[in-house]
Amino acid sequence: MKIVVLIKEVPDTYGERKLSLETGLADRAAGDVVMDEIGERAIEVALSYADANADTEVILLSMGPESAQATIRKGLAMGATRAVQVADEKLLGADLLLTSEVLAAALSRLEADLIIAGNQSTDGSGGVLPSMLAERMNLPQLTFLSSVEITADKVSGNRATDAGNATVSAELPAIISVTEALPDGRFPNFKGIMAAKKKPFETLSTADLGVDVERLDIPRVIMTTAAAKPPRSAGVKIVDDGDAGRKLAEFLIENKLV
Repeated sequence: MKIVVLIKEVPDTYGERKLSLETGLADRAAGDVVMDEIGERAIEVALSYADANADTEVILLSMGPESAQATIRKGLAMGATRAVQVADEKLLGADLLLTSEVLAAALSRLEADLIIAGNQSTDGSGGVLPSMLAERMNLPQLTFLSSVEITADKVSGNRATDAGNATVSAELPAIISVTEALPDGRFPNFKGIMAAKKKPFETLSTADLGVDVERLDIPRVIMTTAAAKPPRSAGVKIVDDGDAGRKLAEFLIENKLV
């Protein structure tokens, strides 16, 4: 079986995250960058199946700057077979429409039996990319799974709904997205880190994929303005001089909190 896992390099959520006021994009040089944790969980789902099925190939697919190679190689150190990165300066600031178009083109080349993604990234938090890919590629989708079971010709799992839990399944090929209910990604050991340096790593451009990012007939979302978050103002302090209850009620009403 051939499993493709979508991963992404994101700003570390434990560090300071800033927005570039010139471009309106995340300033990735302002702090540390890491592999998105939900991507690590997606890799773990694939590797757990590969551990029990020796004929499984786990391929990592990522779209981002060439500087993200070190982050992608962490996935190879975890145990993935090979990696494919789409790196093109024309994709800087790509919205979900363009991102889904590019990744769908890359996935079509890979001809995966199963595509695994996280439910949403910690930087963009769109939460719709797996569904957009399924639509573009005409594949069945199982999204927001809290458990996953993979067989030779089928994938199934549970997803939470407003009414409870739903058990869903689909014939392969298919695309799924997983939630934080899935296990953490395994920690790369020394042997895996050394092996990752020799594993195949392919870099593609939009030209390689036949995607024309200059086309004007496709709507794109663009940033028109960006402004710094205003500084936090001092809070309201209520001193109890016998009328604190009234003042508190007035404050809550004024701020539409009740």
